[in-house]
Amino acid sequence: MAPQQFPSVSRESTFAKFPAEYAADAQDQISDILATSPINRLVVLDDDPTGTQTCHDISVLTVWDVPTLVTEFQENSPGFFILTNSRALGPADAETLIRTICINVAEAAKATGNKVDIVLRGDSTLRGHFPLEPDVAQSVFGPADALVLAPFFFQGGRYTIGDVHYVAEGEKLVPAGSTQFAQDATFGYKSSSLRDYVLEKAPGRFSEDQLCSVTIEEIRKGGPDAVCEKLMTAPKGGVVIVNAAAESDMHVFVAGLLLAESKGKHFLYRTGAAFVSTRLGIRSKAPISAAELHLASPRQTGGLIVAGSYVPKTTAQLKVLTDRLGATGKLAIIEIQVEELIASPQTAAQTVQRVVKETEEHLQAGQDVLVMTSRKLITGGDELSSLKIGSSVAEALVSVLQRIEVQPRYIIAKGGITSSDAATKGLNVKRATIVGQAAPGVPLWRCDEPTSRHRGVPFVVFPGNVGGEETLCELVQGWH
Repeated sequence: MAPQQFPSVSRESTFAKFPAEYAADAQDQISDILATSPINRLVVLDDDPTGTQTCHDISVLTVWDVPTLVTEFQENSPGFFILTNSRALGPADAETLIRTICINVAEAAKATGNKVDIVLRGDSTLRGHFPLEPDVAQSVFGPADALVLAPFFFQGGRYTIGDVHYVAEGEKLVPAGSTQFAQDATFGYKSSSLRDYVLEKAPGRFSEDQLCSVTIEEIRKGGPDAVCEKLMTAPKGGVVIVNAAAESDMHVFVAGLLLAESKGKHFLYRTGAAFVSTRLGIRSKAPISAAELHLASPRQTGGLIVAGSYVPKTTAQLKVLTDRLGATGKLAIIEIQVEELIASPQTAAQTVQRVVKETEEHLQAGQDVLVMTSRKLITGGDELSSLKIGSSVAEALVSVLQRIEVQPRYIIAKGGITSSDAATKGLNVKRATIVGQAAPGVPLWRCDEPTSRHRGVPFVVFPGNVGGEETLCELVQGWH
């Protein structure tokens, strides 16, 4: 049966119909519960590096050997991220990877006397390995009472209302199944209702009565106690859909969730970024300015922007950046032709060599440099070959980063897979601190390990689909 279609709606008139937001600050209650109850440590398996986009002062690991995990569990923190980058993998490889990580986490937690809750942080526009990742986690940690599905992400304009997931485009709320994200070559879907989405992605697994939801009305009128009550009676082995249209809705939900967990309930989570920071007790703070980063003045070298993402938003943001700054001479633009990268290994190597040389010359001269892949999206005949072309492009961008010897003023990596590969392979980051955000929903990392390349240089993980068309340009101008 085809999933139900929903119309786009006006954000303003839709929001006007809701009850007022819950009056008390549920974040205070979350902080109290985290401080006084034996709540489990949170381990966030992030399927691309953008899930750190609402956090600060917490670590992200890009390796998961048991000794590293033991060291991390010994830190005094409510939790940490592990960057799996599983969204760049096919299902078989993703399954092997998530299983390995979960087994290691379980071993390290046991060795340090920790109990853990697992979040499978996925895309707020529903792309990713679902239900595969939750299935693998439960095969290692045992079955949870229910799976919590919460893709809400305020900074990205992703709202769940009446169980339908929406993406804000200007003043309109567009059902997720009608957006370009649903057309994804690898992770496409047709449903906008999260109930339909679960049934579409896990056919035959759940009956309608195993799907329940926490509504915005329940959150705003009943507060954390009403949420707790709903979670205590959630169908065993089912899915709980979380509705939210404001950050306070997620705060109330998490406060209620922690109450339910303090009474013995145990959940597994598939969520966007907003749930993670709220569950960790991290309050939002303003984006970090160039002054706070203590960037050298006068500048000694230029900043480096590396762009591999193909989503239309990235292409639009790159157009504003190149139109505004390219003509001024403040920005050097180096375009890598994707055809050259996939023609042969020799052509790819020659292209990378040329790009590295040009990039170093501009950086040395104090000029910001944009290294971008040509904007025509080239796909393969099927999902896996499209992923393979994407991997070739990512490999070339990594090679450029690996070979640049001039230390950039900052590095911005545009796109989830691009930024993951840039961090792990290009800069050899094994553990980084999430400093905060460079712009709303755009994480800023810092790595001070002696083994990393360009250590201490601000590293911006810029998601492909976050921000307005001018956000990237404003960030580069602000850090000039």
